[in-house]
Amino acid sequence: MKFEKIRTFIFPIIVCIALSSLVSCASRARVAVSQLDTPGHHTFTGLKLLELEKYPDAQREFTMAIELNKNYSKAYTGLALVNIFTGKLNNAAENLTLGSKYATSDEDKLFNDVSKIRYYSISKADSNWLELAGNQFNEAVKIDSKYSPAYYLMGMAYKDALDFNKASQMFTKVIQLKTDHIADADAQLKFLKKIQQAMPATLEGKKIAMVERLTRANAAALFMHELKINELYKKQVPQAPETAAKEAEKISVETQTKDVEKITAEVRDVGKKIIEAVTTVSAPAKLMANDIADHPFKKDIEGVLETGIKGMENDPKGNFKPNEVLSRGEYAIIMEDILIKLTGEKDLASRYVNSKSLFPDVPADMPYFNAIISVTSREIMEAKNVKTGEFAPLKPLSGVEALLTIRKLKDKLNLN
Repeated sequence: MKFEKIRTFIFPIIVCIALSSLVSCASRARVAVSQLDTPGHHTFTGLKLLELEKYPDAQREFTMAIELNKNYSKAYTGLALVNIFTGKLNNAAENLTLGSKYATSDEDKLFNDVSKIRYYSISKADSNWLELAGNQFNEAVKIDSKYSPAYYLMGMAYKDALDFNKASQMFTKVIQLKTDHIADADAQLKFLKKIQQAMPATLEGKKIAMVERLTRANAAALFMHELKINELYKKQVPQAPETAAKEAEKISVETQTKDVEKITAEVRDVGKKIIEAVTTVSAPAKLMANDIADHPFKKDIEGVLETGIKGMENDPKGNFKPNEVLSRGEYAIIMEDILIKLTGEKDLASRYVNSKSLFPDVPADMPYFNAIISVTSREIMEAKNVKTGEFAPLKPLSGVEALLTIRKLKDKLNLN
């Protein structure tokens, strides 16, 4: 109660002080102290610092620009970008509103429009964020139909929305315009081409294609959704033994002359054998992990644990470590084990032990050696660096790289 009384007493005073401060600040702008102390120069410097990801320094420059001219549109939009990149999205929305309010030139309006595209793409605060981004794109190209940043950022928005075809169209337009973002657009087109080659068939596959560093959970989701590993493995598992059924038939013939009590006992025994056989083959014990209770890929991880893929097991403490990043060498071991189970070539696990290495960074005594040779000899995986021939066994692989290996595996084994 005491705190409430104090707050009730002080709050009006704070409001009055704040209002008087705002009035006094609004009445006069900061006086420039040098020739370079201008809104334009501070904003230009702020944008350069923004490119270098020096966000506090960029924020300082934009703030100094506003101190000199409270109606300087670009400075507000620049502040919005700082807040977007640092996750302060509510502040960014306010900055963008002010940037739009004070925009007088086409240049100001274009900068604000494309910054809003970036805001909607990153925040995704509204379910119709893509439509909102598209509206800002339309506003921008009405002003200048050849404004490359609008096409590039709309391409990134479509990419985030997993609409890869429209994203490709936008990036292609950027290259055709031959002004800004050419190298960036070219890199994005090459990336999208890899996704198209991998042909992800599921929404989960498309999402994971965007991942830069594949985790164990990502891999589990790909194996369950894109490869459908559980269904493939079930086809490889032998059905329940037919011997129990044959035994039942034999007993029915031989025991026609036996008494009813003995027949009943033997039939029960046979039924028990059949149930045990079916249970053993078709209902393996469900494996669990201690650290996946709230993980979005929990079901996929449990499915992979049931298949028993080498390299995708729990650790001795029963943890799956879903967020641990997989190296290319570890992934090769996983793919080799899948190959062995699907082809029945059990000797594959040691086939290349005494072979000569094909890669300068994969010595024969490396734990991943045999697996790497197994998957590369079948062209399921390849060197990371074509020029040097290095496989990069300790480096991570991306989601799209993992998808490509699954595509190649399916093609090699006619699993499509």
